[in-house]
Amino acid sequence: MTSQLVLRMKKKVQARPGQRLTVRDLCRYAVNGEVDEDIGRIPVYEVTLDQGNVAVIDIVDLIAVISGRFPDLDIRSVGPAQTLIEVNIPGKKPGWLATTLVSLLLFIGSGLAIMNFHTDVSMQEVHNRIYYLVTGTHENRPLVLQIPYSLGIGAGMILFFNRFMRRKFNEEPSPMELEVFLYQESIDQYLINDEKQKARRSTRDSSG
Repeated sequence: MTSQLVLRMKKKVQARPGQRLTVRDLCRYAVNGEVDEDIGRIPVYEVTLDQGNVAVIDIVDLIAVISGRFPDLDIRSVGPAQTLIEVNIPGKKPGWLATTLVSLLLFIGSGLAIMNFHTDVSMQEVHNRIYYLVTGTHENRPLVLQIPYSLGIGAGMILFFNRFMRRKFNEEPSPMELEVFLYQESIDQYLINDEKQKARRSTRDSSG
């Protein structure tokens, strides 16, 4: 009976310069039958920075490497057809001064955005009008409405982002996390397509 190997490529792999990636690093696999050698330890790709900090391994290249070792192995693939390799280049962590300045800039910018929004929609006049409709008296500073409203903005942002400090209230992803996920998925797909186009151009140039 012919042994069968089923591969499922990983979407993305983090690697270091000089690291040698094996079959186990690039995909999940299952073997049905007897195989003399551990397939997961077969080297496939050595990470370098010659072509930048991004590389793509296609399922065809992986199958070619495995077939070179096991020509009689029945190999089948499911899932993604490529694995995106992202090379981690050691960098310097930002200092406390830079972190403080960026945090202060974001705090001031978000505060100005909220105040400009309230000015555009005439929130002060709305509060005055609501206070007059409820009490029958005019009040230029209806704090009984403005204070709960201000606290409600902060509470609403906490609930919207589903996080307070490092604590999450539940496992449901926040809208921001979903947007970041979709954005990262789009970047990864773009990088894969770009690397494939570069490989095709390189093949045409070498053959021409």
